[in-house]
Amino acid sequence: MAESFGVDARRYDQARPGYPDALVARIVAGSPGPDVLDVGCGTGIAARRFQAAGCAVLGVEPDARMADFARSRGLRVEVAAFESWQPAGRTFDAVIAAQSWHWVDPVAGAVKAARVLRPRGRLAIFGHVYEPPAEVAEPFAAAYRRAAPDSPLNGQPARRPLDLYQAAYAKFADQIRETEQFDDPEQWRFDWERSYTRDQWLDLLPTTGGLTQLRPDQLAEILDAVGGAIDSLGGRFTMNYTTLAATAIRADTS
Repeated sequence: MAESFGVDARRYDQARPGYPDALVARIVAGSPGPDVLDVGCGTGIAARRFQAAGCAVLGVEPDARMADFARSRGLRVEVAAFESWQPAGRTFDAVIAAQSWHWVDPVAGAVKAARVLRPRGRLAIFGHVYEPPAEVAEPFAAAYRRAAPDSPLNGQPARRPLDLYQAAYAKFADQIRETEQFDDPEQWRFDWERSYTRDQWLDLLPTTGGLTQLRPDQLAEILDAVGGAIDSLGGRFTMNYTTLAATAIRADTS
């Protein structure tokens, strides 16, 4: 599924949300310098935020289509999975992973991050948790079950508790801790919201996991149901976002 996100890289870049300024500022302020490595950079949504904050960013991305789009927006990108990527002696002040760490071997990834970080450099793993209102989430889940009855994602509830995602980031923190190459990890949380029109949400949905691999007729059935649900809310709704992070400073072993 990881490689399916590059099917429409332009839509992915335009529709997916960015990251809170407070998160970016905290990572930058807590890193020893401006050199950032973005693991699984995708189209560069997070990387551009760090560039705007004054950082020099290098992306590593396994999907050549996503990498090409990121390059077209001014990001330096090397195509590789992080585990097999060759740093060639380069080191960084921060290693970030935005919505991508679940595609990386978590222990091997943390060890490699420690290897390419300068002393007191920061590893920051972060991503969004978002829940549409029940009036949108439940019609989506019902339409998905009808359109893709064999999908393994059908066992998930319409609205997934934040606790499940917090537990996942706590596990990331534990895996970083187990490498014994970082100071004690921290977990951060940023709550925010964004308003979506019907068209904006229907543009974003096809970029999400579980929908990128559907046939056009399956996708159309789901979008039609969700569009109708948003119309019943007046054509707009407010999304509550929580951005979670597991972050740690590389121990100074010099």
